[in-house]
Amino acid sequence: MRVGIIGLGLMGGSLALALRKYKLVSKIYGCFRSVKQTKEVLDLNLVDEVLNIDELKEKSDLIVLAISVDKIIEYIPKLLDININTTIVDLGSTKKSILDNIPLKIRSNFIGAHPMVGTEKSGPSAAIENFYENSVVVLCDTNMNSSYHLNRVKNIFSTIQMKIIDMNSSQHDIHACFMSHLPHAISFALANTVMNHEDPISIVQLAAGGFKDMSRVAKSSPSMWIDIFKQNRDNLLESLDLFKNQMNFIQTLLEDEKYDELENWMKKANTLHKIL
Repeated sequence: MRVGIIGLGLMGGSLALALRKYKLVSKIYGCFRSVKQTKEVLDLNLVDEVLNIDELKEKSDLIVLAISVDKIIEYIPKLLDININTTIVDLGSTKKSILDNIPLKIRSNFIGAHPMVGTEKSGPSAAIENFYENSVVVLCDTNMNSSYHLNRVKNIFSTIQMKIIDMNSSQHDIHACFMSHLPHAISFALANTVMNHEDPISIVQLAAGGFKDMSRVAKSSPSMWIDIFKQNRDNLLESLDLFKNQMNFIQTLLEDEKYDELENWMKKANTLHKIL
């Protein structure tokens, strides 16, 4: 199989390495606007050849869109003339906005996927060969896909050791918000709370595991996350309201010195890890 990947950062680059590891491809093509990035992905052996979009469409059996949600939507018109047997899969972090923008002409070819895995790093050098192994990938609104294209994508994800979950795109965006988008917002907020203090350097000198764990994802790419926040705005706003309710609740317990209730509140939070 010949695979064309548009976007070879953490997600696309790691997929390229996984496809090579499991011998799923004969060729991997990349498509870039940046000369600097082209040299980098070739030096890292992420792709065999760099093509323009027309060449990539002609040569690829599978096209992977591993770019931001907004850019995925921008790319759709360029893919309307693909071969009937060419599969397209996107790896965007939100799904409904993407899938709602896919024309019927290529809807059966287009698989909406979201691998539930990530790090705070970005760019081609962030690619990890076993990045996807033992993680979950969500496939959305697959009732719109032909079995030919759906089975091709499922075979790839299962071969690289991923667990596949089918889900409605609206449900996905709600669930992904709580599991990924809200935690990122909280991490950015925590980092800015410290940075807005009069002496952030002294505070950070005391940083241990808890702070480092919670603030780690605040190193994530703002340009990527602004797109995610924008596309999943309504769900994020609702989850932020729910989170603020919890913050207000703990503040009230502290103000009223209700420490037994505060301890019970913490114990309830402990039970989350029984279902993780």
